[in-house]
Amino acid sequence: MFARAQTFYLFAAAILAVSSMFFPFWYFVSDSGYALRDFGPLADAGALHVAGLYLSSVLSPLTALLAAGAAFLYKNRALQSRIILLLIVLFLGDILTGLLSAHFVNIYLEQSAATVEHAPGEGLFALLPEPLLFWLALKGVKKDEKIATAYKRL
Repeated sequence: MFARAQTFYLFAAAILAVSSMFFPFWYFVSDSGYALRDFGPLADAGALHVAGLYLSSVLSPLTALLAAGAAFLYKNRALQSRIILLLIVLFLGDILTGLLSAHFVNIYLEQSAATVEHAPGEGLFALLPEPLLFWLALKGVKKDEKIATAYKRL
């Protein structure tokens, strides 16, 4: 299990998904500073912001758990491939809900303050390598399948 490259990629993606929960996704500076992070909504920014942020707060740990769990499915390569494809979809949902929440906070702060400065945070940068790691893990699973199929033919 630990000799397979996809195990390393899946565990690295799980660590990045967990770390993205603890770092701010986006920084805002207006009259006061605000850091957009999981489980920390700005209630005045609207229901879509709160819903998007809580959905993002659920998708990050779910991605981490599924990535770690998929590493142990090395004997069932078809299921492991499907889970990795699901992880790519969860990543897209996580990043889009985070960006949606940041957009609604930006709109709210622009309405209440004259100037708003914003910048991406470490949580966003922790998420960005995940699709590459999932793709590399998927390539590793396909390589293992090819080796196993060739071995069965002998």
